[in-house]
Amino acid sequence: MKPVVFSVSGIVSKGRVRKGLLGLLSLLMLSGFLALNLNAPSFAIANPQSEIITVATRLVPPFVIKGEQGKLTGFSIDLWQKITEQIDRKSTLVVYPSLLTMLRAVEQKKADVAIAAISITAEREQKFDFSYPMFASGLKILVRDSKSSGFVPNVLRDLFSPALMHIIGLAFVMVMVAAHLVWVFERRHPRSSISKRYFPGIFEAIWWSASTLATQAEEMPKGALGRVLAVFWMFIAVLFVAYFTATVTAGMTVQTLQGEIKGIEDLKGRVTATIANSTAAEYLQSRGLKTLEVDQIDSAYAALLNKNVDAVLFDAPVLMYYAAHEGHGKVSLVGETVRDENYGILLSINSPHRKAINEALLSLKENGTYQSLYNKWFKSSLDNPESPI
Repeated sequence: MKPVVFSVSGIVSKGRVRKGLLGLLSLLMLSGFLALNLNAPSFAIANPQSEIITVATRLVPPFVIKGEQGKLTGFSIDLWQKITEQIDRKSTLVVYPSLLTMLRAVEQKKADVAIAAISITAEREQKFDFSYPMFASGLKILVRDSKSSGFVPNVLRDLFSPALMHIIGLAFVMVMVAAHLVWVFERRHPRSSISKRYFPGIFEAIWWSASTLATQAEEMPKGALGRVLAVFWMFIAVLFVAYFTATVTAGMTVQTLQGEIKGIEDLKGRVTATIANSTAAEYLQSRGLKTLEVDQIDSAYAALLNKNVDAVLFDAPVLMYYAAHEGHGKVSLVGETVRDENYGILLSINSPHRKAINEALLSLKENGTYQSLYNKWFKSSLDNPESPI
């Protein structure tokens, strides 16, 4: 048997080839891994700084005002512009017709944030996130200015008020009853001035009854029953005149000179206008008060001036601005602030913009920019120099 001879050189050459192939394959895999990781940001991660923030808002002077050529201005708009400068971002504003549609835009991701005059509430915190408070507010009552319509129209209004019409109707019934009784008692008396015939006898009896009620009777009945009736009727007349005087004095003096609504308790039995789905609407409903809910604050002002409602309950700074400008001499604010509230910038839950917006708000407060914006929109017109934040 021949011995088996192994070629050492052949084994070595084959081992080197295998090692070379494995090394080349490893090098290719490492290069591919590095290439994927180095190039990943260009297609897998978007740059947040390049995104344009969509902002939902609504018209509510002086926070959001539609100026010349449709350009938006106002306290909230100016504040948002300063915030975007702080965080170095671009944004686009979208105006919504009502508070509800604006909130839904953020909830449905059609807008990233919302800014106008949005109150921070526990219920809204369940669906949205809010920035730090950007404005201190509260609810106030707006009524028609009693002096704006003049003295004569106010007096005529009070003369034809339901309460006074009720008294006049009651007096008419009393006069007619007394007139028929005295005609029955006096028509056959020989010295009586009242005719036996129904006409004109009843007119003579009505004249006597009415003049006695006004304590101006010139002649007394002649018969015994007629005189008993006259004494009783004169006693009734004294009581009636006292009641009439007290009612007219209380109604005309208080309503004309002092006004009817002085606070939230005076809204009972009256209709109050406010914005639908607002904190003011919730407050009125919680107290069981009659409410007219509208989408725009201008509609509430129109309803008040047209006497379709008795008052408007809404955010104090909004009503104060209107009373100092378009409503000057037509409306006035009454009572104390009903409930303190804070406005905030509304964002979707876990919004990536919240931290940057909060930092910008604090910075604007610290460097005096916020105070300058507040003075521009509120201090001169509302005469309130204190900063609300």
